Amino acid sequence: MTNITSAWKTYKVPIGYGVCMAVLLFLLKWLELRFIIFSYSLEIYIGAIALIFTLLGIWLARKLSTPKVRHVTIEKELYVERPDNFEPNKSLLSDLAISKRELEVLSLMAEGNSNQEIANRLFVSVSTVKTHNQHLFEKLDVSRRMQAVEKAKKLSLIP
Repeated sequence: MTNITSAWKTYKVPIGYGVCMAVLLFLLKWLELRFIIFSYSLEIYIGAIALIFTLLGIWLARKLSTPKVRHVTIEKELYVERPDNFEPNKSLLSDLAISKRELEVLSLMAEGNSNQEIANRLFVSVSTVKTHNQHLFEKLDVSRRMQAVEKAKKLSLIP
């Protein structure tokens, strides 16, 4: 405690001068700011108004550029009743040269069966089913099973 009081006595005058200079510097800066505000008040007001209108323009541009209409896609499964006595389009079957066995494979494919399940139900090998699939893909001009089923339904080849 004695070291602090002795240091205070030694440096009391320079600390006092430092505090006085800081207060004087604060007053000078405050007066300079007031002088700038009074001297350039018109320019400061114009700058403030320009800043406000710039921010208002940015906000308004963002509001106007966002779309007002939002598109919502709703997917819903529709069940279409097929008549019990469905008749495939025979003229198109002959034009496309689709055999009875390929038509059976196509019908089983439409039911969602795999190649193995189709082979088991028709009592043939899986490679035979794959061959029928390839022939169907070529004749219907598609590259996937679902495309073949959709196209066959559109052409009224399967129910």
